[in-house]
Amino acid sequence: MVYDIVRRTLMAGLGMQDKVKELVDDLVKKGELNESEGAKIMKEWMTKAKTSSTDMNRMVVDTVSKGYEKANIATKEDMDKLAKKVQQLTVRVKKLENELKGEKAAED
Repeated sequence: MVYDIVRRTLMAGLGMQDKVKELVDDLVKKGELNESEGAKIMKEWMTKAKTSSTDMNRMVVDTVSKGYEKANIATKEDMDKLAKKVQQLTVRVKKLENELKGEKAAED
């Protein structure tokens, strides 16, 4: 759901980029802007759009993370840590089992 909202917003932003470029190109054709001014405006707009996109992405990630936290849902990072711990414990248990087998064999 959040992914779709972000995706649609970013796609709308890409559509805006085309509109801004058309507007700037039209102003250059009409002679109201020269090409270097048009390029400068496009560069400024692209920089601001990128910054806005980055800020929006950060905001969405923070919001989703807080949602997971409030819902008490494990994240991928939590699951990875747990899997690593299980693997470590499995190795220790096998080592102890082998030691016990060795002790029993020595007793017999």
